[in-house]
Amino acid sequence: MADQKMLKFVDVERDMPEKRAPDLRRTDFHEIYAEYADEKAKEQAARCSQCGVPYCQSHCPLHNNIPDWLRLTAENRLEEAYELSQATNTFPEICGRICPQDRLCEGNCVIEQSGHGTVTIGSVEKYITDTAWEKGWVKPITPHAERSESVGIIGAGPAGLAAAERLRRAGVQVTVYDRYDRAGGLMTYGIPGFKLEKDVVMRRIKQLEDAGVEFVTNCNVGEDISFDAIRGKHEAVLIATGVYKSRELPAPGSGADGIVRAIDYLTASNRKSFGDDVEEFESGELNAQGKKVVVIGGGDTAMDCVRTAIRQGAESVKCLYRRDRANMPGSQREVQNAEEEGVEFVWLSAPKGFTGDAVEGVMVQQMRLGAPDASGRQMPELIEGSDYVEEADLVIKALGFEPEDLPRLWGVDGLEVTRWGTVKAAFTTGLTSLDGVYAAGDIVRGASLVVWAIKDGRDAADAILEDLSQGASVAAE
Repeated sequence: MADQKMLKFVDVERDMPEKRAPDLRRTDFHEIYAEYADEKAKEQAARCSQCGVPYCQSHCPLHNNIPDWLRLTAENRLEEAYELSQATNTFPEICGRICPQDRLCEGNCVIEQSGHGTVTIGSVEKYITDTAWEKGWVKPITPHAERSESVGIIGAGPAGLAAAERLRRAGVQVTVYDRYDRAGGLMTYGIPGFKLEKDVVMRRIKQLEDAGVEFVTNCNVGEDISFDAIRGKHEAVLIATGVYKSRELPAPGSGADGIVRAIDYLTASNRKSFGDDVEEFESGELNAQGKKVVVIGGGDTAMDCVRTAIRQGAESVKCLYRRDRANMPGSQREVQNAEEEGVEFVWLSAPKGFTGDAVEGVMVQQMRLGAPDASGRQMPELIEGSDYVEEADLVIKALGFEPEDLPRLWGVDGLEVTRWGTVKAAFTTGLTSLDGVYAAGDIVRGASLVVWAIKDGRDAADAILEDLSQGASVAAE
């Protein structure tokens, strides 16, 4: 007979943690969701149906043991729930905050399909690990024995940090090289505080530092140190740089002042949250205060930009996207949050060009959805004669990211890349065409989710450990 603590979905409705009122949250960069109270977390976890085939788990890139840690939470066995949660996920409290659960675990919840509303998996995951930190259950990383081998990791984003944690637990000596002055990659400088407060990321980085991981920051490979020098220092190297090259918008007037890249805009805002002096922010170049802001794009980066601009005191914020709401790639939860905060979405619209030497407006052409393309999504088509100008004095391009040309930037021969510019690496192991060199995360799969980067970093670390144990590694065929 099923445990009476579970299967409460028939009697208990789905209930997210309380969300701060829009007029309050739009004035600061604090996270918008409150924490679950203990009883509420247990109640919501108890809604899990404990189904025989847990689609939530199979649709999670990390295959987290979701039904099991929901059950443990419902039974008030929180420390065990945390142990199970962190067994498959290096940063569960980060994934609980920023994963698009509506597209992954929660979007495939069996009780959602039956009309009862999905289990609030992400919020419970966040609650479990935040409680673990508060109660002191998150233990220092202490290897059973030190090993002499050393691994160099290029990039301190989620893939690099997940690999560093796994390697360090095994006693391997780890050095992480990163171009920024703080580790964390886009978790630190790309994702705004209202989705992921920075002390959550810094706490994990300190845990790695305390464990003996060496961070070499402000380090540009190819300039401050050569790739060959890094290879010479370590038995294995993991490339986990992510993808930082912004897609451009080839349109008349696109070089005007006031048209900026999303990554520059978000980085400046996050640096301000750390208390840094940011010249481009103080000058107004990367500050939306008092401006008519237009963000171009429909992904999660675009959502980060529009919601940041609101908090900076923009006069108005509009988001242009060439498809409709149902076909946008960003999280629907984020769209709703943005609308509540005062963002206006202009669907089925695309930029044709820009007016003014210092941008004054976006020439917009209206679209309609036509026949599906090869991916099954309907292709936008122009509506002739529908052009108009949208006033703007700050335009933020959030059109996605592409890989940098690493072989050229680093002056390295033999590192094979795909036709998209991503590093060619073996599936599951991450082994590249160079002996002892692995790659993981977005630099292999293209711009993707933090949870996929964590999975890739963990998988690459396991492959490196296996090859180190065998005493040699063989380049991918």
